Amino acid sequence: MLEATKTLDYYEFLQISPHADMETIHRVYRYLAARFHPDNPETGDPEKFFLLKSAYDILSDPERRSEYDRNYEQEAPARTPLSESVDFMDQVRGELNRRLAVLAVLYYRRRSNPFEPKVSLAEIETRMGFPRDYLDFTTWYLSKKGYISRADNSDFSLTAEGVDFIETQRVNIPVLNKLLTTGNMACNVDMDEDTLSLESVNTPMIVLPDMTRIPDRRANARERRTGAPDWRAEKVERRKGPRRDTE
Repeated sequence: MLEATKTLDYYEFLQISPHADMETIHRVYRYLAARFHPDNPETGDPEKFFLLKSAYDILSDPERRSEYDRNYEQEAPARTPLSESVDFMDQVRGELNRRLAVLAVLYYRRRSNPFEPKVSLAEIETRMGFPRDYLDFTTWYLSKKGYISRADNSDFSLTAEGVDFIETQRVNIPVLNKLLTTGNMACNVDMDEDTLSLESVNTPMIVLPDMTRIPDRRANARERRTGAPDWRAEKVERRKGPRRDTE
């Protein structure tokens, strides 16, 4: 057990960025502690709870975290570029895959560190293992679609539209699902299986309703009053009818 804590990537285990602030660390710890606590009859896991406590004890202490970070930077294994498992070179399919890869990189950063979601072009290039010269068209297209935004310093971040695209289309696009679950992007801890697991092919895609097609109940009421026969008027006519006949 002690050996496991020495080699465990605490940031990966907590699913946070190495640059996460203390508030983020506290928030994630409280969430996972409630989930992994042995007293939780549904999701309790004593081993993960022990590892979580070990990670929190170090990352919540500024001095111990600084020492851990120094070792982390020296010993952290190099990530395998996404180009090792995904084809970025095919003329058409490669471009589509490059778009999905950029979105996946930015999505991972957005989720792990929502307050510092920006990723530099150099980091995107490194994660993808693909020359930045070939990413100009990719980033231009994603920006025009509104899926990513570009800061003045050329750093990129995922927009809300980009998050919606990933979370609704992951189940429908095998390459996107692969990018999010392999290529060193898979996290050791699933933050919320019920909310984030979209891997089942039977899971229906969630589509927001078209608000322009929702009927206006007040308009319908007006239509009923103006267009449909008024039963009260008919009743009055029925009462008047016999009187006219008797006269």
